[in-house]
Amino acid sequence: MGLGGCIILIAVGAILTFATDWHMNGINVHLVGFILMIVGLIGVATFSSIARRRRVVVPPPTTTVVEEERHHHHGSGYGDGYSDGYGV
Repeated sequence: MGLGGCIILIAVGAILTFATDWHMNGINVHLVGFILMIVGLIGVATFSSIARRRRVVVPPPTTTVVEEERHHHHGSGYGDGYSDGYGV
């Protein structure tokens, strides 16, 4: 039963309890109204707790900072910045 059904149960229960003056043999209409309101309230509480559990909190994406290393050419003939070990 969804949230709408629970609200309808509460409304029907309130109407039976507070807005009617029917008297039926063997059935207490006011008690039936209270029971419907209680069942509707339990349904609303259950629905809201399930909806709260389904909600997944996704952390915001973090941005990674990538620093570029730049190699300067010092005339050694090597483009990667390494020397040949002879001081050239």
